[in-house]
Formats: sequence, C-alpha cells, structure tokens
Amino acid sequence: MRINALIVLLLTGLVAATFGFGIYLFAQLVPDMRASLGFDIAYVGTITASGQFGFLLCALLAAWITPRVGGGWVIFGSGVVCAVALLLIPLTHNILLIGALLTVLAGTAATVFVPMVDVISRTVAYKSRGMAMGLVSSGTSYGVFINSLLVPLYAPQGEWRMVWWIVGLITVALAVGVMVVFKRARLFVHEKVSAPEAEQTAQAGKAALKQPWVLTVWTMNFLLGFSTFPFQNYLSSYLRSELNFDVTYTAHIWASVGFVGMFAGLAVGGLSDRIGLRAAMVLVYACVGAAALIFVVHPVGYWPLAAGVLFAVAFYPIFGLIPAYVSKMAGSATLAVTIFGVANILQGVGGMIGNFCGGLLASFNGSFVGVYVAIGMVAVVLAMLTLRLPKEARGLEQDNALACVNG
Repeated sequence: MRINALIVLLLTGLVAATFGFGIYLFAQLVPDMRASLGFDIAYVGTITASGQFGFLLCALLAAWITPRVGGGWVIFGSGVVCAVALLLIPLTHNILLIGALLTVLAGTAATVFVPMVDVISRTVAYKSRGMAMGLVSSGTSYGVFINSLLVPLYAPQGEWRMVWWIVGLITVALAVGVMVVFKRARLFVHEKVSAPEAEQTAQAGKAALKQPWVLTVWTMNFLLGFSTFPFQNYLSSYLRSELNFDVTYTAHIWASVGFVGMFAGLAVGGLSDRIGLRAAMVLVYACVGAAALIFVVHPVGYWPLAAGVLFAVAFYPIFGLIPAYVSKMAGSATLAVTIFGVANILQGVGGMIGNFCGGLLASFNGSFVGVYVAIGMVAVVLAMLTLRLPKEARGLEQDNALACVNG
C-alpha cells in the first residue's frame, strides 16, 4: 500500500477515535453510566456544553500551533492524548474528572481535524484531495458504527467500562501506527524559516485572509453549523414527539444515517475530484434542502427515512469538501491551516447559535416545522454562496512537487 494512502486511512481512524469515540460514545452510554455513577441529566447538558467549549478552544489552539511545530506532531500528540483520556475514563468514579476528560476528548477532535489540511496538502496529490478529505470526514461514522457494535454487547451486563477500554486500546494502536508512518513520511520534520521569510509569509497571509473567497468560506462554515447541527439535534424529538413515530422507526432512521455516512464521504469526495468541488458542494446543499423539505411537506411513511439518507449523503462529505477546497485555493499549507482553523471555530459558534435559536423557535411555535423550514432556507443560501466561490486553482505544479517529495 502506498504510504500516502496509508496516511489517509490513519487520519480517518483518528477522526473515528476523536469524534466517534471521544464525543459520541458518551451519548450512547449515558443511561448505563448514570445508573452506575449516579449523576443527573442536568450534568449531561453541562458536559455537552463543556465539550463544545473545549472543541472551540482547541480549534483556535490548533490553528496557532500547527504552523509552529507542524501538522504531523499536532495530530500525533492529539492521538496520544485521546488514547490516554479514553483509558482513564473507566479507571475513575469521579464524575467531575470524567467531565474534564470528555472535554479534553472533544478538544482532541479539533486538534486532529484542523491540521489535516497541512498533512493532506503535503502527502496527497492535488487532483485526489477531494476523495481523501471526503474519506477522512467520514471517519466519525466508522467510530459511531464501532460504538453501536460494542455498546449492546457490554452495556446491558453493566460492563460499560469495557467499552471504554476497547476503544482506548484501538486508539493506542492508531497512535502507534501514526508514529511509525508519519516518521517514515517525514511528517515530523518541520522546516524552520528565517525571520525575514517568516515576516514576508505573515504579511502575505494577512493579505490572503482578506480575499473574498476566504470570507465566503468562513460564512459557509458558520451557516453549516447553524443548520446541520440543529437538523440532527432536534430530529428524534420531531419524529417521536410531534410526528408520533415509535422508537424503533426512529432508530432505523439513525442507523441509515450512520450506514450511508460510512460510504458517502468517499463517494462524494471522489465525485468532487471529477466534477469539481464547487459542483459537489452545490449537490450536497441540495440534499440538505431536499431532506428539510421532506420534513416540512410530507413527513409520512418512508419519506423520513429517505430524508435521513439524503442528510447523510450531505452531512459527512461536506466537512471534507470545504477543507479540500481550502487546501487547493490557499497558497501554502500554513495559510490553509489558519483559514480552516477559523472556519472550525465559526462552525462551532454557528452550531451553538443554531441549536439555541432552533429551541426558541420550536418552543414559540409549538412545532419543529419552522426549524426545518429555516434549515431548508439556509441550504439555499449556502448553494448561492458556493456559486460565488472562484474555481479551484490549477494544481499541476503542486502535483509535480509532491511527486518529487514522494520520490
């Protein structure tokens, strides 16, 4: 297996660990951990909010530290911290410490994902970055899938700690793999630049950050968080409390979202390398809009299941398409990391505001229909913003340089 393909697989695995295990496993084990440790549901909300804060803070940290030490070191260090935190959770009975560890885990999700742009830019051919980032962005669904296999196996017997042990050991193996492969690919080598060169690069970076396409990308990331996060967070409530679907059918919809998400990133990412990233992004936003429209106009029978599939086709790939676009448009990997770091922060802020506004709107109207109307409208705005983006820069020179580096 070529080393750059192995790097992409390892990055996908770390996304599965930091997002799938680090963020979403706790949500699946809440009933079992509450029964064992005795914390109330209000504490779950506190942990969720703390995790969001940890992600935003570490996204800012990753954007600052990656140009200074290199994306390889940041990703490897994040993998190690994630593995340690996962293994510490089953060792403690202190709910405050568990909350702190879960906040750290949410932070590692940011410090793994933001430097991806740097590593992908250095190892993956320009023409294949859409597929690579699409696969990496689907890593979350693989982690959630592993959770869905382990939780029913151990949690009913009261052995929820065993689940944390297993995913922790999986993450240790991934961190070791990253150490070996990154060292072989020279991703731990960070070239230092002279003071005049650093000043020149900084000035060029400041000028680049004022370009219209950068501001458009940041706006898109904010709107993505504002729309897609509430789509998920209020889905079960809408299906069960308002549309009166049972638990089983709701679970089937979530299962379809996870299953489709395991393949959507790679498929849509590969398509983007053929038709262009802008066209792929418009397709994705059309899927979000169509899913929201179904929940507004005709949420009966199998149509909610179809909406879930459409949402999965959009949700997992889009978080790979945007960084792929940034990596192609930015003049350097350092600038790409800075742009993408800010984009992640705005995405998180958008998600927080979107969830808050969605809750207010549903409470005011007594229905979630207005929430999905708003999501559909935001999807239209996102498609319009995408059409304003310039076409990706030609990457022949980058590919030739990358070929020389890879030997």
